Amino acid sequence: MGFEKEISDVAGIIKDSGKVTIISHIDADGITSEAIMRQAVAREGIEVKSVFVRQLEPLTMKHVPDDNSLKIFIDLGSGQQNLLEERGLSEREVVIIDHHVSQDVDTHYLQANGLPHGHEKLSAAGTGYLVAREINDSNIDLAKLAVIGNVGDMMAREHCGLIGPAREIVDDGVEYGNIEVVKDDLNCYGISTRPLHICLSFADDPHIPGISNRPGEAQNMLAFEAGIQLRKGNGKWKVWEDLDIDERKNIIGRLALKLHSAGEPLDRLRGEHYIFPDERRYTPLRNASEYATMLNACGRWVKPHTGSAVCCGERGDQYREAEHMLRHHRKIIREMMEYILDKGVEECSHLQHIHVGDRFPDTIVGIGAGMALSKLDRRRPIMVLCYLSDDPELVKVSMRTNEMMVQEGLDLQAALLEASEKLGGAGGGHKIAAGAYIPKESEEGFAEDVNRILRKQLS
Repeated sequence: MGFEKEISDVAGIIKDSGKVTIISHIDADGITSEAIMRQAVAREGIEVKSVFVRQLEPLTMKHVPDDNSLKIFIDLGSGQQNLLEERGLSEREVVIIDHHVSQDVDTHYLQANGLPHGHEKLSAAGTGYLVAREINDSNIDLAKLAVIGNVGDMMAREHCGLIGPAREIVDDGVEYGNIEVVKDDLNCYGISTRPLHICLSFADDPHIPGISNRPGEAQNMLAFEAGIQLRKGNGKWKVWEDLDIDERKNIIGRLALKLHSAGEPLDRLRGEHYIFPDERRYTPLRNASEYATMLNACGRWVKPHTGSAVCCGERGDQYREAEHMLRHHRKIIREMMEYILDKGVEECSHLQHIHVGDRFPDTIVGIGAGMALSKLDRRRPIMVLCYLSDDPELVKVSMRTNEMMVQEGLDLQAALLEASEKLGGAGGGHKIAAGAYIPKESEEGFAEDVNRILRKQLS
């Protein structure tokens, strides 16, 4: 069955249903997936409710209602079909919209999943949007949410922009009018909200010698070398989005010289940004990457329904709550990064790792790991282990690397999957970012085992 046929069949089942329950994940891709599907279903006059889960596992299956609704598993489900079987869910009761590796089971659950068809850079939100558009082509306005989900799930990272079906979804948003594409621009996070020098100092893909992690040096380069006025007439700091084309070219050219002088490649300096003209300037809703961070903050701090409400257009109390979650999220992430740097990591030949115990919530350790990696040895992936507050028998493992190491052959998902399954655990994710759960009694020696797998990958 082709991907387009999967999309059509799933859309047909949804349109013919009388009641729907959406079960989704709590990250940016999961939240946008739920918001896309909930709006598409509601617009058909179908009764719909939603359930968010951190992971689809035996303990969370209890949140799936035992009723006659069609269960739409989105951004999860493909790799957990055994749980659906064990629950007694028939193929008539379930559709799966996902982008993770599918599990073989006896029950033939209907799926829309781009991964088996070669669409590796299409998230669940992207596939969910294609289903929503198939349900009714007036759902083209939801392309914006699909772009946020795709960007939030790192689908744009490898190519510094979205490609394939994900890029075609961008074109839908451009046609509708709620997406603007800025091509060949600086590949950097925070273009709508961060002061210019802070934005540049946080650059980690690529790492810019003399600028990354050095806000003072970034400020000097901007003001004295590039001649950029850093403040606006009202005294507020300028952000990247405030600059005109010539100013941007000036800065990018100087950054390119710094990379060239250090013998570093220039291919990741430029990329695409996806701007939302229907959102207020200088807010995290203004571009796809910062919007996704806000949704991740909502999910990681157990407020996925708040993020969903923002995706559906709420700009009052729920949006203010989301902003609060974002500020809190950044504060704790910063504290975690400082903790990792202060305590120091243990080093193996192909890996650096640290155990943070129960000091930080398991929902944010992966993000903190990614930020810490930008200040550590970037050629060795970082692994962070932590305990779970709600399950003392398990250890959460989070790993992060960068695109340079993925291109050299690293696959964190494969590594964690192999290492955790031998212990009776489970792993998943992507080549560049992955996670796993392992039994607490098996944590000793786990890092060394993963290190052996990584060494084999790079050999």
